[in-house]
Amino acid sequence: MRTLFIISILFGLTSCVQKQHIKEVTIKVDTKGIQDVKTIGVKGNFTSPRWKVEIPLTDDDNDGVFEAKLTQETAVSSIEFKLVKNNSIYELKGKPNRVLKFEYKPETIVYKVKYNDPEFTIKRN
Repeated sequence: MRTLFIISILFGLTSCVQKQHIKEVTIKVDTKGIQDVKTIGVKGNFTSPRWKVEIPLTDDDNDGVFEAKLTQETAVSSIEFKLVKNNSIYELKGKPNRVLKFEYKPETIVYKVKYNDPEFTIKRN
C-alpha cells in the first residue's frame, strides 16, 4: 500500500504541466444599425466565476464600435463567449457560443465582429 502511495506521488510530481502564455485579445464589436444600444459586454468561460461576470466594452469615440482589451496568461486552447447588450440581451439566441482558438505561444489578437452576426474576422500578430 505504501509503495502505491509513493508511486502516485512520483507520478503526480512528474506529470506534464503545460506552459502558460500571454494572450492579449482586443474585441471590437460594431453596433451600427442595432437599436437601443446602451452597453455591450462579454461573458464567457474565461471569467471567474464562469459565465457570471460581464466584462464591459467601451465606445470612447462614439463611433458605434465597442472595444475591450483582455490580457491573460493561460494554457487553454480556446475560449467560448457571447456578447451581451444592455446587461441582459445575449446575442445569437439559440445559436452556439462564439469560440476563439489559441495557438500554443504568446499571442496578440484583434477579434472584430458585428453584434448578433456569427461572422467575424481575426488578426493575429
